[in-house]
Amino acid sequence: MLTFFTTAKPFLGHDGVIQRNALKNWTLLRPDVEVILFGDDAGAAEAARGLGIRHEPQVERNERGSKRLDYLFGRAQAIGRHNLLCYINCDIILMQDFCKALARVNAAHSEFLMVGRRWDTEVNELYDFEGKDWETRLQTTVLRHAKQRTPEWIDYFAFTRGLYADVPPLVIGRVFWDNWLLWKARNSGKPVVDASDVVIAVHQNHDYRYHPQGKQGVFHGEESGRNYELAGGWRHLRTIADADEVLREGGLKPNRLRHWAAAKRYVRQAFRVLLHDIVEPAWFFLLEITRPLRRIFGVDAGTLRRLRGKVFPRLGTQR
Repeated sequence: MLTFFTTAKPFLGHDGVIQRNALKNWTLLRPDVEVILFGDDAGAAEAARGLGIRHEPQVERNERGSKRLDYLFGRAQAIGRHNLLCYINCDIILMQDFCKALARVNAAHSEFLMVGRRWDTEVNELYDFEGKDWETRLQTTVLRHAKQRTPEWIDYFAFTRGLYADVPPLVIGRVFWDNWLLWKARNSGKPVVDASDVVIAVHQNHDYRYHPQGKQGVFHGEESGRNYELAGGWRHLRTIADADEVLREGGLKPNRLRHWAAAKRYVRQAFRVLLHDIVEPAWFFLLEITRPLRRIFGVDAGTLRRLRGKVFPRLGTQR
């Protein structure tokens, strides 16, 4: 039915716990599910062997050692047993609602991409999947205590083989690669389905210590900037809000709000252009020509920066 593929961080501490939870969980979803773990990270071979899943230690990396998306998607589509594949981050727990949703989308479309918003949940120990009520227990916890993320956070990509033939050398573990995957499917003319309403995808919360600069490095570091360039800039980035269709209990429906998502994206970009191409150059010019006068009145640049921050608050990135 389905081939899951993923890559992981070293299986140490809390990361090791949540990654083992995710891998074991996927093996339990259907008897014919295939799981492929890419990478030679510490503990990966042992985890794969213990769970009886396929381990592919070889993975191509960039000059900084980060894993390349093009290799993972190319290799998985070449070796996966099933026509349906799912790249999924190695901290996501799924339930039967995912399998049911995928079956419904597959029945409606011969080629497609299915994505969905995640639910951020605190999980600090190995989860007990043995009891028959494990899904009920997990759903109760999620709906009571978890938070569903916005459409910018994309953690699983269920798609038909061949959808991703030309993938740039983006790297995993930074930003923008997931937004490019959404754009690529839409640009290829294949249906993109948002299953957020019917799938509870449980994201096990974690920190960002795997990057030397922590969260700041992951979201705003040099490799993220390089991903942005390789993706082709903002015109080649999409979110779940751009899906063509939404899957609801009553079936597949056109996503009538996707045009609104596009409009907001263009407005955000217009403000970025205004800020970076017009306001900031004018600001630095103003600082330069007023320096003598500011010295006389004791007004330093820090005071003016605080004033500017109130008038033109910093525009955030996609996340």
